[in-house]
Amino acid sequence: MSDRAIGLLELTSVASGFQALDAMLKAAASEVLLARSICSGKYLILVGGDVSSVTASVEAGAAVEPFAVINSEVIARVHEKVFPALSGATTPVLRDAFGCLETFSVVTTIRAADAAVKAADVELIELRAAMALGGKAFVTLTGSVSNVQAAVDAGRAVAREEGLLVNAVVIGGPHPALLAEVV
Repeated sequence: MSDRAIGLLELTSVASGFQALDAMLKAAASEVLLARSICSGKYLILVGGDVSSVTASVEAGAAVEPFAVINSEVIARVHEKVFPALSGATTPVLRDAFGCLETFSVVTTIRAADAAVKAADVELIELRAAMALGGKAFVTLTGSVSNVQAAVDAGRAVAREEGLLVNAVVIGGPHPALLAEVV
């Protein structure tokens, strides 16, 4: 079980996002996983590291301009496969099945991806967060048909429980060109 965490801060303002990011980086030794403007003129910051550093970073960022905070969250004990999927550092090979989990929330997609890789032996292809998606997010994964089905079922359960599931699919025997369209 990983002791790494992911912290999320979503703000109503790009300017507030820059200010919060600076405070987060100064507060603790967290690693920036993603920091950018997203749809509807908001700003999203994701940081990773040990739970205490991530918590300190998120708290410091949220305190800068609390009126601008849409969501702040720390997700503890995140599986190590989630981190490269967030940064786009995976080198996936499409296997027997392809799965996609789509939600209305970045934090829900991270939780769903975490549940998926903890439930079955799958590889995450990508976790795309909020950019050009109207604030939604999705995660794609690959593996054997049974493992992808188990992983998607686990992630779907998380998203349904939070009331934020958009859709979830499993495609057995995906066409080889599908991967080129995914990444």
